[in-house]
Amino acid sequence: MRCSMALILSSCLVAAGPGFAVERVVFRHHDHQRQLQGRVVVEAQDGGLLFQTPDDALWAIEPDQLVRRTRDDAPFRLYSRDKLSQKLLAELPDGFDVLATAHYLICYNTSREYAQWCGSLFERLYLAFTNYWGRRGFHLSEPALPLVAIVFADQASYSRHTRPELGELANSIPGYYSLTTNRMTMLDLTGTSRAGRARGRSGGQAQINRILAQPEAERTVATIIHEATHQIAFNCGLHTRLSDCPMWFSEGIALYFETPDLTSAKGWKSIGAINRVHLAQFQDYLHRRSPDALAVLITDDKRFRDPNTSRDAYCEAWALTYYLMSRRSKEYVTYLRGLARKKPLVWDDAATRLAEFKQAFGEDLARLDSDFVKFMTTLR
Repeated sequence: MRCSMALILSSCLVAAGPGFAVERVVFRHHDHQRQLQGRVVVEAQDGGLLFQTPDDALWAIEPDQLVRRTRDDAPFRLYSRDKLSQKLLAELPDGFDVLATAHYLICYNTSREYAQWCGSLFERLYLAFTNYWGRRGFHLSEPALPLVAIVFADQASYSRHTRPELGELANSIPGYYSLTTNRMTMLDLTGTSRAGRARGRSGGQAQINRILAQPEAERTVATIIHEATHQIAFNCGLHTRLSDCPMWFSEGIALYFETPDLTSAKGWKSIGAINRVHLAQFQDYLHRRSPDALAVLITDDKRFRDPNTSRDAYCEAWALTYYLMSRRSKEYVTYLRGLARKKPLVWDDAATRLAEFKQAFGEDLARLDSDFVKFMTTLR
């Protein structure tokens, strides 16, 4: 999951007023002025804005960037499915098409078969995800707009498109979900389009299945499911975009759902299977895990962003989520409800995060940690 917003507004925020009238803002963006039409989601007391455009992108505009702001009486409305499709194709390079499914718009310049495979995988995940939480008493909402996935056929075009957001990571991250654009962008991980052109036709389903049946495909399929899980969670009410949702929690859920099943033509068919990659990493990490590791995981996201500690942080997030889902699921849903109500751009301090966790799971953090570690060491 990526957030391209480099600017943080003041923590003293007020909600935007009712009515959601259309506003137009002109602001300095990099080396030029940019104009947007949309609505103010949050306004800081110092004049900074969190601004939503009709494609459901979020823009953070600091006071010294704002040039002009006007408002009219027309009501703000998100784009229709057709209008959103037109906007996406206008932004993307030539050669893209759109595949519409029940909940998604998949923009692609690879084979249609691969786009259809992605659509089937996403819809299967969407149904399983919403049913999973509904059975636990947390009923999700329908997304306000179709969920957007952009699939590039080759590394060169993918890197050109994503480098403004990812920088040099564009060459090493095969897919990501952006909190600001609300889109998932990914590379065709099978190469079916290139292989198909070499034979004079597009790569077919049989070829996709053969490629995905290879052991090395496990991590690539996991990447797709992981980012798609983030997108569903942030669009159906499980999390609020740009709120203070602890990374152990948001990443833990994506990791909990990501385990692929390469014996299935769909690439995925189960929830909560033991993630062998992260289990092995966690059990290795236990030898160097500090006594205050659980408190640090809950209260501080820095380990996820540091390449020296991120692998340990991610495996611990999966392990804690797996443990809580297995042993403390009712308390977990209670904790989830509190996090789902968090407002955008309001950041909690460490004490607040820890207090909220203890309120849901109990004051004795040392006892919980001991039970957590003992439970995880029994898994095989």
